[in-house]
Amino acid sequence: MATNYETHEYDVLVIGAGGAGLRAAIEASAAGVKVGLICKSLLGKAHTVMAEGGMAAAMGNVDDRDSWKVHFADTMRGGQYVNNWRMAELHAKEAPARVHELEAWGAVFDRTKEGKISQRNFGGHRYPRLAHVGDRTGLELIRTLQDHGIHQGITVHMEYTVVSLLKESGRVVGAFGYDRERARFRVFKAKAVVVCTGGLGRAYAVTSNSWEGTGDGVSLAYHAGAELLDMEFIQFHPTGMIWPPSVKGILVTESVRGEGGVLRNKDGKRFMYDDIPDNYKSQTSTDPEEGWRYTQNDKEAKRPPELLTRDHVARCIMREVKAGRGSPHGGVFLDISWIKEKIPNHAEHIKKKIPSMYHQFMQLANLDITKEPMEIGPTTHYAMGGIRVDGDTQATNVPGLFAAGECAAGLHGANRLGGNSLSDLLVFGKRAGEYAAKFAKENSLVAPSEAEIEAAYREAVEPFERPAGAQNEGPYQVQYDLQNMMQANVGIVRLQNEMELALDVIGKLKARAAKVSVQGHREYNPGWHTAIDLKHLLTVAEAITMASLDRKESRGGHFREDFPEKHPDGGKYNNVISKSTDGSMKLRREAIPAMREDLKQVIEEMK
Repeated sequence: MATNYETHEYDVLVIGAGGAGLRAAIEASAAGVKVGLICKSLLGKAHTVMAEGGMAAAMGNVDDRDSWKVHFADTMRGGQYVNNWRMAELHAKEAPARVHELEAWGAVFDRTKEGKISQRNFGGHRYPRLAHVGDRTGLELIRTLQDHGIHQGITVHMEYTVVSLLKESGRVVGAFGYDRERARFRVFKAKAVVVCTGGLGRAYAVTSNSWEGTGDGVSLAYHAGAELLDMEFIQFHPTGMIWPPSVKGILVTESVRGEGGVLRNKDGKRFMYDDIPDNYKSQTSTDPEEGWRYTQNDKEAKRPPELLTRDHVARCIMREVKAGRGSPHGGVFLDISWIKEKIPNHAEHIKKKIPSMYHQFMQLANLDITKEPMEIGPTTHYAMGGIRVDGDTQATNVPGLFAAGECAAGLHGANRLGGNSLSDLLVFGKRAGEYAAKFAKENSLVAPSEAEIEAAYREAVEPFERPAGAQNEGPYQVQYDLQNMMQANVGIVRLQNEMELALDVIGKLKARAAKVSVQGHREYNPGWHTAIDLKHLLTVAEAITMASLDRKESRGGHFREDFPEKHPDGGKYNNVISKSTDGSMKLRREAIPAMREDLKQVIEEMK
């Protein structure tokens, strides 16, 4: 072997330190095992902090009609019934306990007049269900988990990138990575590994995801033999900033609409009234006055159409833009300043309810949202698909490998409801940590082979060994071309010929990525980091495109202009992607297991 690498040994190794990773590490540590935690950036900078609106949990603090059954039915309906129904059941039942646990650990939630945790309305939820801290809920969640976690004896490795999962006899036995600052390689040996690496939005040109969201965990698990599920379902959040260009894609929280914000085209028309799906007509207001009452938690009022599911709102916005009714920079207007008609001190009200949004627009766009409408448009936001896991244990099909959070699939089906992501992190982060610790106690530590470690090292440093020249290009151009191609061909609205072109281009981009060269040495080398990310970006882009081509219908976040309707059989299967023995990607359809009778009954009752 070329080098003696510094080696760390743990019972449970958690990759990713967002909400799911921290919660998994805390739970595993509480079970009495030795835990290591790797994060790609600094601890506390996880993308979880961008989840602003709140965490969904049926506590019934604002509307006592809410219950786990209503939450379960809402999640299944939002996911168009391709969800892992067991995960949806566990999530709805366990979310309130996870919120109360977070409160016990020091989270400071907004309160009702009676002193209970306040809950707000959000798209797709029948009742006010989102426990929140202004519009900084994700930040409070991370702060609380960090403060609690540092007392658990967890070893944290900050600013590390994992380049490969290590396997021995078919089992995952650790990871190989490097510290991003000094580029020193490390071997992490572990009895169990939990992948909690978050999203893959950086496969697209316009995204709310931070630089870390390059699909690392999904790709690492896939290349280690794990199956991927429902990769076609990508959520495009309807409201991201679009001007100035430097802030394009940054999220504008759904809380703006939850607090009364309305969508208008360039003519000032509230266009969402023009297209309300039949299955939501009974719950949706056509009267603006009633919509305002709903946002004020009036139990008798119906929701405004701006709070329909995200996929629907995003498509309605794109329809206005394509018809020439958009805003000057290719989006539409989101207006909360109109509530001055309802509230005398509306400016203070807005600053109190959505303080981050007020400051975000003031500082980044020089715009006062208490006086003027915001210019917004859809942004690549969240992957419903990801690593396939067992609903109870979060175990993958590879022994020793677990996953939780956005990189794991199942809970959200074809479309995630706002606020379900934060409670997902807590519910399944806890379960992943619990069962990974159990696995670690039942299995011994197995050392990865030197050949496996050496192969991972050789692949990581290869870009330095290729000469710069006409036949070899830098990694940034390949990344740029991939992101723009995905945005254009596998975006909000999809077509067969465009996606076939995308698969063809991905093949060519893979060939280019195999030749990228990097100059200089490894220390402080962002070009090298980008070259390593390319493998992950290309893997997830291919999986998304392949699954999207196969699903010849429109469902949730997957909209086919050539197949605009749902197919009756579309709700009966999931797309499963795996790596074949020759290294190519293969897809199969798998029937969704029949739902338990008692849960079927719940859905019938809630219709």
